[in-house]
Amino acid sequence: MNLNEKLQILADSAKYDASCSSSGSKRTSSLGNTHIAGICHSFASDGRCISLLKILLTNICIFDCKYCLNRRSNNIKRAIFTPEEICEITINFYRRNYIEGLFLSSGIINSPDYTMELLIKTVSLLRNKYHFGGYIHAKSIPGASDYLLKKLGSLVDRLSANIELPTENGLKLLAPNKDMHKVDHIMGYVRDNRSRNYVPAGQSTQMIIGATHETDLDIMTKSENMYNNYKLKRVFYSAYISVNKDALLPSLNIPPLKRENRLYQADWLLRYYNFKVSDLLDQDSPNFNILVDPKVSWSLKHLDEYPKEVTTCSYNELLKVPGIGITSAKRIIKSRSHFQLTFADLKKMGVVLKRANYFITCNGKYNINSELFNKKFIEANLVLEDRKENAEENMHQLRLFHE
Repeated sequence: MNLNEKLQILADSAKYDASCSSSGSKRTSSLGNTHIAGICHSFASDGRCISLLKILLTNICIFDCKYCLNRRSNNIKRAIFTPEEICEITINFYRRNYIEGLFLSSGIINSPDYTMELLIKTVSLLRNKYHFGGYIHAKSIPGASDYLLKKLGSLVDRLSANIELPTENGLKLLAPNKDMHKVDHIMGYVRDNRSRNYVPAGQSTQMIIGATHETDLDIMTKSENMYNNYKLKRVFYSAYISVNKDALLPSLNIPPLKRENRLYQADWLLRYYNFKVSDLLDQDSPNFNILVDPKVSWSLKHLDEYPKEVTTCSYNELLKVPGIGITSAKRIIKSRSHFQLTFADLKKMGVVLKRANYFITCNGKYNINSELFNKKFIEANLVLEDRKENAEENMHQLRLFHE
């Protein structure tokens, strides 16, 4: 099997891992190409888009997870890179301006320690022989020794360990070879040892959504606990895609992409908007409203706290308003002490007035008929607006590979 055949197989095998942002772009030019097999995109802390080569070291695996294309019981083409081959591909792609970094994962071959040793050898060659200083995100292997975890973490920028499913019962049902406590151990180890020289870009994880029967409350509670306990940079949510036939798997014709989207929106509220899971969901309402985003849903439940007067309310109150983000809230706070704000000013500051109009006043004035300030009217109009946006954007899951 030649190197190009291996690349096609092992880039395709990596596409279901969402622990790294990806794109379906086909943009090409003399200075770069986003449609090379296995190229995806992540984002730096300053917002820059970084192109990454996203591949598996091997799709051979001793585990038999029900939902995984690479499970040992599947009859698929198998391949394995040597560490030198990965280095050759990475450096050649980098020199051609295709990529700025590498996302490297692997099936488990022989044992967790054996697989980790191959990952370490690969990254060590890149760093020390090829002097590659670009961004590297590696997937750690649960069950590998702390010694190997320490070595890999000292070579990469980011490590991730996929929790896969939000509850231990779900994991036992669909991935009986996996142990959630081993993933927790990795996260705890990275948290306790993280420094400028050890996993400086932090750690992330992934959960598959819709493969088991957990509620959104179960999922977001798990995420909140991981953020609080392990200081994760990111939890990725991956809508379940049916790639295997099994009696234990749900028969979904369409992946739950809208649900995935609502979870990402809620996750953003947890990380940047000072919300807690208990603000958004409870046992009586354990799932998000698919028709409106979580911030709108919260606002409609607390309509007695609105409208907010943007010229006097606090920064945290502004963050609760649909259509007002972190940047626009800061601009409002900074500007209102210098001049009298108008709705036109708010729009220039980035406020999405088609959402915010229903929940704010500016200098005591509504931008809509105040008689229409009621839950039924607001929800109906925001649902209609959301449908328009989805139709305009032709909403679909971003992919690396096009059928």
